[in-house]
Amino acid sequence: MEKCEAAAKEIRGETLNHRVNARHLDLASLRSVREFATKILAEEEQVHVLVNNAAVMRCPHWTTEDGFEMQFGVNYLGHFLLTNLLLDKLKASAPSRIINLSSLAHVAGHIDFDDLNWEKRKYDTKAAYCQSKLAIVLFTKELSRRLQGTGVTVNALHPGVARTELGRHTGLHSSAFSSFMLGPIFWLLVKSPQLAAQPSTYLAVAEELEGVSGKYFDGLKEKAPAPEAEDEEVARRLWAESAHLVGLEMSHGSSVKGQPLPK
Repeated sequence: MEKCEAAAKEIRGETLNHRVNARHLDLASLRSVREFATKILAEEEQVHVLVNNAAVMRCPHWTTEDGFEMQFGVNYLGHFLLTNLLLDKLKASAPSRIINLSSLAHVAGHIDFDDLNWEKRKYDTKAAYCQSKLAIVLFTKELSRRLQGTGVTVNALHPGVARTELGRHTGLHSSAFSSFMLGPIFWLLVKSPQLAAQPSTYLAVAEELEGVSGKYFDGLKEKAPAPEAEDEEVARRLWAESAHLVGLEMSHGSSVKGQPLPK
């Protein structure tokens, strides 16, 4: 929150817009996602743009507060729940836009419906990351289908590699070889956070993208995603599975098929 508050203060100073607020949200906690959404719905008259940007990458085999594999839980399920909780407000504020940050890594992803949570297989940090990023593109496709005619669009995006701490678990910084040999080349290829944020900003405000929905962008250009990312049947099944996992199909503390509500 300290870094978030500092960023908000900097933006307020540069833009002279006092309505720039920092709010706490932990995507590894469904409770936190619900609390955040409740606060936004109460505080904001309108929500025109939602950028689902947060991610963890190739972390150890950790689980979220609710028992989900960390990368699937944070990168995808947390955003899935958050977006759905804010949908009515986005529709009421239309025209509105949702931008989901995926990654080029989604092309190596596969949705394993038998083991979404990595409880049966040996954990593979890279494969788990790729699955979470593929899930984001599939979510974008299915959400776009459901939002037809509402004035709300949703698109997925690979922003490029940014010079942030996202890669802290990849080992690039820890090995001497990486630091000395790959380091200089690697840093030439990556973007500053400001540059990496440009595609998200473009998708949020570009007039020529009005009405464009369900697409995948690589930087500022629309591209075809991986074949599995365009599979409507997989997208629909993933939606149903995800809604069940985060407790979206339930209301007032009830349960479905005897399954208790997630925390």
